[in-house]
Amino acid sequence: MTKKEIRKKYTEKRETLSQDEVLLLSERIFNNIFQFFTFSENQKVHCFLPISIKKEFDTQRFIDELLKRNIRVFVPKIVDEKLISVEINAKTNFIKNHWGIPEPQSNQDSGEKDFDFVITPLLYCDNQGNRVGYGKGFYDSLFEKINSNARKIGVNFFNPDEIVDDVWEGDIPLDYLVTPTAVLSFGDGKSKSTK
Repeated sequence: MTKKEIRKKYTEKRETLSQDEVLLLSERIFNNIFQFFTFSENQKVHCFLPISIKKEFDTQRFIDELLKRNIRVFVPKIVDEKLISVEINAKTNFIKNHWGIPEPQSNQDSGEKDFDFVITPLLYCDNQGNRVGYGKGFYDSLFEKINSNARKIGVNFFNPDEIVDDVWEGDIPLDYLVTPTAVLSFGDGKSKSTK
């Protein structure tokens, strides 16, 4: 399927989920992340903040847990049509942007590029790590700028069923996909279920 077809299909699938289902599936993803990955004090994690009206994985509990463990957390903010990374803490003030995404009030770009993990939003990811987002390219440009050994982790409520047909050479695949039922690794270009 093309990215356009996948975008339509998985946007519609997500829209059918109730808020209770989103919370339940988010809880399962949260548990899978902490069962599979080891997070250590002072590591640096870049994590998206969800668009709740689009029923994305609820990252708030995940971020709270990282902060509690003294892990440095960075979130994206769009400034002048570019994605910057803002470091946050428990006292950070947030405001919603025109897409309904909570963002820190600060426009202070951390300039950080040396992340241990990048928790990545998506609509879909196939079984080779090819990600389909909303088509703005913000995460492709982020992936180009950060250290190459940062683990790029996608989170999705749905397991891979379709192949993304129109992957182009500028697309950077994910390293892992976490769903409510599995953690998939794409280290050699093929998925391996770890659950």
